[in-house]
Amino acid sequence: MEGNVHSKELAAYLLSHHSEQLSSIILATDPRLHYSLYVDFAEIMDDNPALSQFIFAKPTEYLPFFNEAAVWAQKVILADLKQCEDASVKDNIHIRINISGSPLECPETFPSIGRVRVKHHGILLTIKGTVIRSGAVKMIEGERIYECRRCKHRFKVYPEVETRNSIPKPIFCPSQRSQICESTSFQLVEDNKICHDYQEIKIQESTQVLGIGAIPRSVPVILKDDLVDMVKAGDDVIVTGILTAKWSTDLKDVRCDLDPVLIANHVRRMNELKSEIDIPDDAVLKFKQFWTEFKDTPLKGRNAILQGICPQVFGLFTVKLAVALTLIGGVQHVDASGTKVRGESHLLLVGDPGTGKSQFLKFAAKLSNRSVITTGLGSTSAGLTVTAVKDGGEWMLEAGALVLADGGLCCIDEFDSMREHDRATIHEAMEQQTISVAKAGLVTTLSTRTIVFGATNPKGHYDPEQPLSVNTTLSGPLLSRFDIVLVLLDTKNPDWDAVVSSHILAEAETKNHNYEENLGTIWPISMLRRYIQFVKRCFRPVLTKEAEKVISSYYQLQRRSATQNAARTTVRMLESLIRLAQAHARLMFRNEVTRLDAITAILCIESSMTTSAIVDSMGNALHSNFAENPDQEYAKQERLILERLHLLDEFAQVISTGGSIC
Repeated sequence: MEGNVHSKELAAYLLSHHSEQLSSIILATDPRLHYSLYVDFAEIMDDNPALSQFIFAKPTEYLPFFNEAAVWAQKVILADLKQCEDASVKDNIHIRINISGSPLECPETFPSIGRVRVKHHGILLTIKGTVIRSGAVKMIEGERIYECRRCKHRFKVYPEVETRNSIPKPIFCPSQRSQICESTSFQLVEDNKICHDYQEIKIQESTQVLGIGAIPRSVPVILKDDLVDMVKAGDDVIVTGILTAKWSTDLKDVRCDLDPVLIANHVRRMNELKSEIDIPDDAVLKFKQFWTEFKDTPLKGRNAILQGICPQVFGLFTVKLAVALTLIGGVQHVDASGTKVRGESHLLLVGDPGTGKSQFLKFAAKLSNRSVITTGLGSTSAGLTVTAVKDGGEWMLEAGALVLADGGLCCIDEFDSMREHDRATIHEAMEQQTISVAKAGLVTTLSTRTIVFGATNPKGHYDPEQPLSVNTTLSGPLLSRFDIVLVLLDTKNPDWDAVVSSHILAEAETKNHNYEENLGTIWPISMLRRYIQFVKRCFRPVLTKEAEKVISSYYQLQRRSATQNAARTTVRMLESLIRLAQAHARLMFRNEVTRLDAITAILCIESSMTTSAIVDSMGNALHSNFAENPDQEYAKQERLILERLHLLDEFAQVISTGGSIC
């Protein structure tokens, strides 16, 4: 009786607040599908506080009432939609409770995974973490109907999560007639078997919220029906559900325990929140106004953006430009035969200790909407690619660092300390952007559209006379896959040391920077992240004839003079030049690659050469600073490069009319 009262209250709430969603579900064509109806918990609290308290405290009882209420509300709406032929009541409708913006976001009902305790059992609980394992989608029996042989009463029996979804046989007849039937003889009604999709995932708490010395904990989550396959390994998710327990697998000589498990009611992906939704119109307007201000001096505008990258590190203009171009990336090209040329760039920093390599790695990870940081010594080939693990008697794949970073950034610090065969496993991931696996009978290919950002120390003292592969002990095939390899040498320069020390001391004095609104000075990290996401999504730059000519001439010159850098001057270098030029065009808020972008790409590649074919005085990337007047500085560099490429006469007229900075 109580259930009917609450079902009516819930149905009344749905009719008043969600009639449009219900109407669209009624008009859907397939009655066998499972449909979700998203309800905000904050709305229920405003409308009926007592009911919201029941849903929070006893979700196991009240969520089924809510689902029944949704079916009943559909019948009420269907009575008004008589003219529609396709309209039908959908029995497989599930209410999904969204707790965002409600008091349930407090630490008591939204604990970190490591703080989940027995007191959270049975309430509507929300946890946040990263999906580390995504199981196969299975089918489980949803319910069985038994019939009493004595009184012919039919009743349903549901599977128990505690006993791994087995359906127990009823002990006695639950009939509530005037004369109590205590029969223990039943027969199974076979004709109506109801099955559900079922998937188990494992989520681990984020390392950012951990206490000192804590190890990240994980908890299994059960997804059913329309929630299956919503998330994949590497996604950051917020899951609302009911905490229960199930018996661990019965192994010989191992004590049987109850393991906590969360039965999901609502799943929200955080990746989308970070990248897709987070660019409001006023931010786009700010970007357009910013470039309007710097229309005459675009490189000054670009440098204002670059100064926001790792502001605690002084100077290092070349490195900051390389980080920005790597994160933005070029445009993926697919030819008629379906062969893909990757759009993502890779960056390797080779440098002496204390040159800020790890700082850049950490900052780049913050800028990317999806990132994984690992170190060379703590990474094996299985940990980087994919691991085959045995779970409950069957083999399944667990994603490694490169797969978790799919569509984002994978930072590998101490790249040189990786074992040689472990390093070889990332060759395919970097160029073909896939990982082919044949482990434990599982043969598959996983996609790894990821940017690889490596940092390494040179082997002993860096010798400029020797090629890069000797100085870094990295093989030629691996070095050729990096678009930019920057060498940061800590040479003793008193003037530089004085400037850097004063900058670090000034940073220590003024702790509270307020860079929020003025984009003309230093961009805040939130704005930088939005800008990178926006230009990646909105611009697909195309090469102009001028840019093509400059890139082609430079590539041919490098091929002719490649003695020491033979490992770097392959066809991959030409693709790298195109990618970097496209990334620079995106950074400059444009949809076409001009000569300016091509020459900046050449300067980036030149910085990664030990002996340059063009600019002999490129200098050390560590001591590259931001020019006071970058547009004039660029004009000198452009003239020098075009002269060496024997293209100065061809472009002389354009340069004399000021067309170099367009």
